[in-house]
Amino acid sequence: MTRIAKYILGGFRRYRRDEKGAAAVEFALVLTLLTVPVLNVVDLAMYAWDRMQLDNAAQVAAQAAWATCAAPANHPATPNSYANCTGMPAAVTQAVQSTSLGTSVSVTTIAENYYCLNTSTNTLVVVGNFPNSKPANCAAGGIGGQASDVPGDYIQITASYTFAPIFPAVSIASTLTSPITRQAWMRL
Repeated sequence: MTRIAKYILGGFRRYRRDEKGAAAVEFALVLTLLTVPVLNVVDLAMYAWDRMQLDNAAQVAAQAAWATCAAPANHPATPNSYANCTGMPAAVTQAVQSTSLGTSVSVTTIAENYYCLNTSTNTLVVVGNFPNSKPANCAAGGIGGQASDVPGDYIQITASYTFAPIFPAVSIASTLTSPITRQAWMRL
């Protein structure tokens, strides 16, 4: 064996026994495997946060609608282009965009109707033909309400927000429903 071949074989043997930097290589391999789950956790947390903020924005908008149209003279508030409660659309839009999501939130619907409590299912049920025929009591229509109960005039605000994941290429959150839509109710 020539001297050069012995030198190369000796260097190769020393290289195989040397463990310097092995921890760094292993860390780099493990880190790449853990990066995708961590990015997914971040995106899912942001989605959940935005959804909670949208719930809050819809509730704030419903409260603004109530504050603007609470007087009985303003009821019903929504029909005929808000003739009875002129400031409601602007107040609702300003309120929904005053939250941390800002102007990215939009009001998709403002609905008003008469509701009674169905005592057998404990849910609100639409009664009457809004806004023209408000039933005299909640026993009408066979919904399980009491004759002593008066139908309530409720406003329903639907708010919408388009979620954009921070890491769309690797994120599970990019498969979730977007835009996010949430509703809030308030009795006028």
